[in-house]
Amino acid sequence: MALFEALITIFLILAIVIIFAKGVVIIQPYEQGLLIRLGRYIGRLNPGFRWVVPVVSSVQKLDLRTQVMNVPSQEVITKDNSPTNVDAIVYIRVIDPEKAFFEVVNYKIATLALAQTTLRGIIGDMELDEILYNREVINTKLRDILDRETDQWGVKIERVEIKEVDPVGAVKQAMTEQTAAERARRAAILRADGDKQSAILRAEGLRRSMILESEGERQSKVLRAEGERISKILEAQGEAQGLRILAIGARPLDKRAITVLSLDALKQMANGQATKIIFPFEISALMKQGAKFLGATDEPAEPLSSEPPDDINLLGKIPSPEQLQSILEQLEKQYGDMTNPDISKNVEKESREKIIPE
Repeated sequence: MALFEALITIFLILAIVIIFAKGVVIIQPYEQGLLIRLGRYIGRLNPGFRWVVPVVSSVQKLDLRTQVMNVPSQEVITKDNSPTNVDAIVYIRVIDPEKAFFEVVNYKIATLALAQTTLRGIIGDMELDEILYNREVINTKLRDILDRETDQWGVKIERVEIKEVDPVGAVKQAMTEQTAAERARRAAILRADGDKQSAILRAEGLRRSMILESEGERQSKVLRAEGERISKILEAQGEAQGLRILAIGARPLDKRAITVLSLDALKQMANGQATKIIFPFEISALMKQGAKFLGATDEPAEPLSSEPPDDINLLGKIPSPEQLQSILEQLEKQYGDMTNPDISKNVEKESREKIIPE
């Protein structure tokens, strides 16, 4: 009898322990528990160790972390009648556990089905080129629609991304041919534009080369002419000064000096290899006339003055080689840019003033 009572006691203890263990609930930090007892919602259970009345109570755990759901690929007809396979990725998070459990049977399946239908509607209202180039617009529009519709389920749509847009084979082949034709057209345009630019540059280079060549030739002719002019001016000035000096020096000569010079001239004439010298006129008269032309008189000559006469400065100062080199360098600088009309007009006047001062 005592053994039977001991067994009953042990059984009751085990039953109590099992019943107590049935009521133990562990809520993870990323979960939220919903306590339902006898068909009534009691409240939320926060993360940690919790004990509920076993048998008559049940706890529903909901994951509050961001969850990733793949929207299956589906064929969609675009606005321009191009069949296209489209899939997406949806990031959701439960923000209201009561709505997510009591307002919808399975919020994951409901959100996935809603994403498929919404994606089909958005893609159907767009052309294929818009879908390929405006994925960000599709993502934003799809996220706003899903977030608005799933708010009543306590689900937050955090992000939506179009994963792949894959046109069917015939459309893809047509796009490939179109792309190849467009690239060939651009290449032809670029080649034609390159040829045009090359021809323009060659013509421009030839034109500038001819202009520079003609300009250089013109400058060279101008400089040569200017040099010849300066040379002739200097030669004429030298001859004039020599004659003037000769005339000034011969002014004080008397008959005796003229006679000496005439005899010296006869000596030079007789110094040749000829055995006969014929004069068509009288030598003495010629010498007399030459003496009168040079200014010789019968009166005694005046003593020579150490000061040169005043009229010697009328012919100007003979420039030195350094001055001539400086004048030529200035002319080269002035003729360096013949496109300036003022230079070509004033260069002759300036060079004349530098060489022959007024």
